[in-house]
Amino acid sequence: MATKQTVKVASTATRKRGGKSAARQKEKKEEGRYWAATGRRKTAVARVRIKTGARTKFLVNQKPFEDYFQKAEDRIIAQEALEKAVQGKAFEVSVLVRGGGLRAQAEATRHALARALVEWDSSIREHMKALKFLTRDPRMRERKKFGLKRARRARQWRKR
Repeated sequence: MATKQTVKVASTATRKRGGKSAARQKEKKEEGRYWAATGRRKTAVARVRIKTGARTKFLVNQKPFEDYFQKAEDRIIAQEALEKAVQGKAFEVSVLVRGGGLRAQAEATRHALARALVEWDSSIREHMKALKFLTRDPRMRERKKFGLKRARRARQWRKR
């Protein structure tokens, strides 16, 4: 039984073009690439995808950023990691956030955004750690216990 051997030959067109710089090739390679991370706060979970782009575009649950986080304080918290880490760099940010309240969702978004930025450029890790954006806040609501009204609230004691 005879087997066919295929030989790959580079076309002359690609050989002639050649002289692209390494930075340009890397930039072209990363054009369609994104970096993803997950952030949490209380029961809120945010999944963030960032991609370098021509201009900054921020979507939260397929809505514009300003429409989803209507309070200015929540908008500041959610964008804090992006503003303090990479000034002047444009990113396309897509966030899917579920659970919790709006404040917890904003903090979960900040946590996920910081993690994604560290994945993008590991040199900003120390800066993010100093700002405490990479630390997951462990405080959770305590569950209600059997026989009590809330987690620790018992019935009021009555003498008579």
